[in-house]
Amino acid sequence: MFPGAAASVRPAPPAEARRIGPYTPFQWAGVAAVGGFTLLVVAGLVVVMVRFLLSVPPLQGFVEQFPGEYHLPEWAPVGIPAWLGWQHFFNVFLMVLIIRTGLQVRTEKRPTVFWSPRGNKRRKISLNLWLHQALDVLWVTNGLIYVVLLFTTGQWVRIVPTSWEVIPNAISAGLQYLSLDWPTENGWVNYNSLQQLAYFATVFLAAPLAIITGVRMSGFWPKNAERLNRLYPVEWARKVHFPVMLYFVVFIIFHVTLVFATGALRNLNHMYAAQGSVDPNAYADNWAGLIIFTLGVGVIVAGWVAARPLVVAPIARLFGTVKSR
Repeated sequence: MFPGAAASVRPAPPAEARRIGPYTPFQWAGVAAVGGFTLLVVAGLVVVMVRFLLSVPPLQGFVEQFPGEYHLPEWAPVGIPAWLGWQHFFNVFLMVLIIRTGLQVRTEKRPTVFWSPRGNKRRKISLNLWLHQALDVLWVTNGLIYVVLLFTTGQWVRIVPTSWEVIPNAISAGLQYLSLDWPTENGWVNYNSLQQLAYFATVFLAAPLAIITGVRMSGFWPKNAERLNRLYPVEWARKVHFPVMLYFVVFIIFHVTLVFATGALRNLNHMYAAQGSVDPNAYADNWAGLIIFTLGVGVIVAGWVAARPLVVAPIARLFGTVKSR
């Protein structure tokens, strides 16, 4: 007997679970849970170990000799001026959008909207790339204004090391952070040495690296300069640019975490309300900085939501031609 047509129809194979990279969402949740628990255990062990080390007399003497900061020159300005607070906000606003658009450019497969300059309609880039580069130009402009004001007002001395004591004091501050016994400091007067080195590296190392690698990959770079292209291959720029972006992401996470963990109201008053005192306890209960910070976060979120073709295209048309695929 023939089995019939029904017997020859094989059941459809079960649908394969959606994957994000190598894992399914459920597997990613498991990896995150295991990884988070492991990091928590490791962090706890580090805190216990560092606390033990700081109880040993030699390290106690080291922390007493190098409390985490050194004295600035007598002529160093005291306080954070209002322009520095505005610069800080603009920098954060632009950096968040640059990171967002940079990830979009890195992950987009088939762009649907393109931009071309008026003078060269043959040259075509995705609208996301145009927005990324436009934000870069604004960020660089803001950074140049910041650096000029930094050196003309003397504020540079707060983030540029002026003594070799910065190294042992940075080590001391790092140990105190790891022990969860925060270093005693007043950012209105002076940053601790670990902060100073982090700010110096961000402003004078990471930012220039981001600029010179970004320019190499952008339309501003002369495409027909063969000798220049051989001296500075675009592959080098790509290998450096993305890690620098990851550095900024890590820096922002640690920076925001420590701002809130070491006295949120006082720190936000320094950074956003330009309010502070040589007394570290002053403005510890003032909410002005937190209110301004919250409004600033709202502006950043609005910018994040608005960074889409519907909003960006009309702006891009002011500088060139926008077309869909």
